[in-house]
Amino acid sequence: MLIVAIASAGCGSAGMGSGPPHAGSTPQIVQPGAPGEPSRVVGAAQATDQSRVRFTAADVKFMQGMIGHHQQAVEMVALIGARTSRQDMKLLGKRIDLSQTDEIGMMQHWLEARGQDVPGPHAMHMHGATLMPGMLSPDEMKQLADATGAEFDRLFLEGMIKHHGGALTMVADLLASPGAAQESEVFAFVSDVEADQRMEIGRMEAMLAMVKEHK
Repeated sequence: MLIVAIASAGCGSAGMGSGPPHAGSTPQIVQPGAPGEPSRVVGAAQATDQSRVRFTAADVKFMQGMIGHHQQAVEMVALIGARTSRQDMKLLGKRIDLSQTDEIGMMQHWLEARGQDVPGPHAMHMHGATLMPGMLSPDEMKQLADATGAEFDRLFLEGMIKHHGGALTMVADLLASPGAAQESEVFAFVSDVEADQRMEIGRMEAMLAMVKEHK
């Protein structure tokens, strides 16, 4: 972080030696030191170079993995309409569908803009594909698709709570990687994922309690 320090004119009289800064003087750019170390003044060119925070390989891997993670969530909510009559389930599914579809588009654009590989829409279904944390296995997805009514509600909520928990694990792993999530777009995205997924987990846990109570 860089701080621009501008010398201000003194309050005393001219006779006390205080006065306005020289005409044409430029603000000083101060870089705070590490804990226990002093700050230092840096030049404009150096400050500009330090402000160019670049993405890391961990950022790319996170975006690529999260695309598949989100795509499974979209597939899960697509099952809701024909398998439950609960309006709260349908509203939940609509919110997840809208938010995660938009985020998939954002992640695809982020990767394209940086010349990185963009996973195809069916990449997670390819043989040998690695499931990201929290994702449902093919057997779990089939069990969900075969269920209806209260059983579907329970399986969906349990599955999506696990799914969201996996997204939080992915965020935590990214933040633990040296230098990762420093680029502004990546940092804003992971912050949104952290906040939104935690909020939805709380909502789904309350819905799951009601489903089990009325079963």
